[in-house]
Amino acid sequence: MAQLSNRLNRLAPSATLAMSQKSAEMKAQGIDVINMSVGEPDFNTPDHIKQQAKLAIDENYSRYSPVPGYPDLRQAIARKLERENHLRYTPAEILVSNGAKQSVCNTIMALINPGDEVIIPAPYWVSYPQMVKLAGGEPVFVNAGFEQDFKMTAEQLEAAITEKTRMLILCSPSNPTGSVYSKEELAGLAEVVKRHEDLFVLADEIYEHINYIGHHESIAQFDGMKERSIIVNGVSKAYAMTGWRIGYIAAPEWIVKGCNKLQGQYTSGPCSVSQKAAEAAYIMSQNCVEEMRQAFERRRDLIVELASDIPGLEVNRPQGAFYLFPKCSSFYGKSDGSMTINNSTDFAMYLLEKAHVATVGGDAFGDPECFRMSYATSDENIREAMRRIKDTLSKLH
Repeated sequence: MAQLSNRLNRLAPSATLAMSQKSAEMKAQGIDVINMSVGEPDFNTPDHIKQQAKLAIDENYSRYSPVPGYPDLRQAIARKLERENHLRYTPAEILVSNGAKQSVCNTIMALINPGDEVIIPAPYWVSYPQMVKLAGGEPVFVNAGFEQDFKMTAEQLEAAITEKTRMLILCSPSNPTGSVYSKEELAGLAEVVKRHEDLFVLADEIYEHINYIGHHESIAQFDGMKERSIIVNGVSKAYAMTGWRIGYIAAPEWIVKGCNKLQGQYTSGPCSVSQKAAEAAYIMSQNCVEEMRQAFERRRDLIVELASDIPGLEVNRPQGAFYLFPKCSSFYGKSDGSMTINNSTDFAMYLLEKAHVATVGGDAFGDPECFRMSYATSDENIREAMRRIKDTLSKLH
C-alpha cells in the first residue's frame, strides 16, 4: 500500500492555519466569526510600496531573479541593518527568500544534522520544532512560562546544553507571547552561547518593528556573536506585506553560501516584483511603520484591559508583536453542560463554536496552560470578541 514518507509522517500540521481554515469554513456557512487566530496585520500594504511594484511590472521585472535576491535589495537590507541595528553586513552575507519562514527553514536545513539538538524556549512558534524534525534534528524545549514573562534565562539555557547542542532558536519580539528580551537579558544569553563552541543562534526578528518599549535589541550586537548569529527578518509584519513573501537572513558568508546552495535546488530566487516592492519598503519613508506600530500599541492596551476584566483569565502585558497569550487553565475541568474543557485545544474550540471567536490553543505552542489571540484586527472586532468571550466563559461551571 502506497504511503507518505516517514519524513512527512513525523510532522504535525500547523495548528494556526488549521484554526484559520476552520473559522473560514464557518464564515462560508454564514456564521459571523471574528478571526483572532492568524498572525497577519489587517492593514493594506502602503501605497508607495505598491506603486514601486507596479513600476517594476512596467519595467519588465518578470524574469528569474538571482537565487540570493537582487543585489539592489540585498544592498538596501545591508543599509537597513547598519542604520537601525548598527550591524555591518555585506550583500554577500545576505540571502533573500520566499518569506522569513523559508529563511528559518533554510538555516535549520543548512546547519542541523540528524541527531543534533536544537534548543527552543517554550512557548514557541508552531513551525520551529517541525522544521528541526524535518532536518532530522531533535528539538529540546526549555519551559519559560507565564511567571517569568515567557522568557528563558541564561541559567536555563546553560542547563539545557549538551555536547549534541548545535543551535538556539530565539524569537524576540515573540510569537506567540509578545515578550521582548532586553539588552541585559540578551547579553546574559550571549555569554552562555560564547562558552560553547559550534553553538549558533537563529535570531527570528520578524516582529522587530512592532515593539512598545523603544529600540529593538539584537543578540548579534555583542562581541563575538555576529559570527554565531543568523538574523532572520523580512517585510511581512512591519510593512503589512505578508502575501508578498519576502524574508531574508543576515549571517556569516559560509552559512549564506550553504543556504544559497539549498535554495538554488528547491525554489530558486524569490518573486521579482515582490523584491522590488521590498526594496522600496526599506529605502523609502518609514512613517508607515511607525503609524502601524502606534495602532498595534493602542490595540494592545485595549485587549489587555478587556481581557484583564474576564474572571478566570490571567493576563500579562506583552511588549511587542500583536499577540496576547493569557493563562486559561483555571477553566480546565469545567463544563457548560454540552462541552467540557479538558485542555487549551478544547478551550479554543469552545470559544470558536460557542463565542464564534477563532483563537489558538497553547498546546500547539508548547504551553498547555495558555491560548493565543492575535489583536491584528480592528478596535471594534477586539471589543466585540472580548465581549463574546467574557459572556461565553461565564457559562462554564
